[in-house]
Amino acid sequence: MRTLGLLLGLFLMSVVVTAQTEETTYNITITIDNVVNDNGSVLAGLHNVETFMKGKGVQNLQSTIKDGKITLVFKDVKPGEYAILAMHDKNNNKQMDREANGMPTEDYGISGSSTPYGPPSFNDAKFTVTDKDLEFAIRF
Repeated sequence: MRTLGLLLGLFLMSVVVTAQTEETTYNITITIDNVVNDNGSVLAGLHNVETFMKGKGVQNLQSTIKDGKITLVFKDVKPGEYAILAMHDKNNNKQMDREANGMPTEDYGISGSSTPYGPPSFNDAKFTVTDKDLEFAIRF
């Protein structure tokens, strides 16, 4: 009986410790309502400072386009600083197409107040996830 009580106590302690170490996560919803046509898809990446402009983000999503609009939700995002990059992949080749001089030929947008002239920086696009779900409207 004493062994059963000890095992039950250890089990309950492990449940409490596990519950205390689980970090709360949040959802980030983005909407884009100015996609020029419904061809292709919209690709969006949630980035931290280490992944920004270097390839895949910490989460990557894809959406078909309906009437020039999309909505995507990044789920289970831990608190921290992030930025969102989104692009209209008109030909579904999963990459940003460019002119010979390097200028993008496909529309793109970032979190933050506006699309910068020239390559975006993490500081232009960053936001902080702290204690609630977030929503962003991104413009191409």
